[in-house]
Amino acid sequence: MRIAFSEDPRDFLQRDWSDVVDADPAATFFHSPRYLKLYWEELGQDVDLLLAFAEEHGRTVGAAALERMDGLLRFLGGTEVTDYMGPVALPGLEDRVAKELLGAMAARAEWTDGDLRGLPEDSPWLPRLAGAASDAGLRVKEGLDSVAPFIPLSGDFERYLEGLPGKLRREIRRKARRLDVELGEREVVQADDRSLVRDLGDFTAMHRASPGPKGVFMVPGMEIFFRRLGEMFLPDGSFRLAFLEAGGERLAGAIALPFRDTTFLYNSAFDRRHRELAPGMVLVADLIRDAIARGCRTFDMLKGDLEYKYRFGATRREVRRLQLRRS
Repeated sequence: MRIAFSEDPRDFLQRDWSDVVDADPAATFFHSPRYLKLYWEELGQDVDLLLAFAEEHGRTVGAAALERMDGLLRFLGGTEVTDYMGPVALPGLEDRVAKELLGAMAARAEWTDGDLRGLPEDSPWLPRLAGAASDAGLRVKEGLDSVAPFIPLSGDFERYLEGLPGKLRREIRRKARRLDVELGEREVVQADDRSLVRDLGDFTAMHRASPGPKGVFMVPGMEIFFRRLGEMFLPDGSFRLAFLEAGGERLAGAIALPFRDTTFLYNSAFDRRHRELAPGMVLVADLIRDAIARGCRTFDMLKGDLEYKYRFGATRREVRRLQLRRS
């Protein structure tokens, strides 16, 4: 096995490793070359690209997308929009890919420090990479990157509710009933190819009306990133923009990313004028219902240790980081 490096962004397509992503059980939507290419084109202007390919018998058996900036080496994806990061490999070859990748990275002189973020605490890549880095002569320090709560799913929506503590179960049902009583029966409406541009405009407006950091997140460059994300992934069903509507109004919106048996709750916003009716909470509950109906086993609420996520019975899960230094 050998590691081949490339600094050519055309290799997102020319050396497309989607089949490796599909085969790796630890891979997520964020590991796909289509997503990483989009991130690089819209938000990666200030970093140098470094793609790594593990090759064996003339085929790609593993891959990792990296970025360099001022001597710092990181997984490609930044910290704002890419929740999970790291390499992928064909089953059975993960340990060798990790060893060869870290050895090849350690041999490159253009970086002095590494900050490998986006590794869930239950990902097998976390100990693999830590051990491989140590074997390559690098000093390794593991630390906290963020927290990404998730909800295990099974059965139907009523079974999910029955598995919650009574107080949480009653709160979810009460909020939905109250909204229906005050504004009329609610409906969840999905964006499609024809409505996507208008719908993203509505979603962006809700986002910008939010107070604090959330309200300033959706700068023009980020809006373009979200638009391209929808245009690229909505046709194959891996991008879903949903709105909660009632009384002739759009009350809340959310972007979900279905991938395998997981639905990732990527972003959300709501109309602040109806805050007392908790439309965002009602929409998330409806999205959980939809994920269960589609056979998902996990509803991943992604990074952000926010209180509202635990009101749906989410389990706390840490996302870890490996800080590397040359000995």
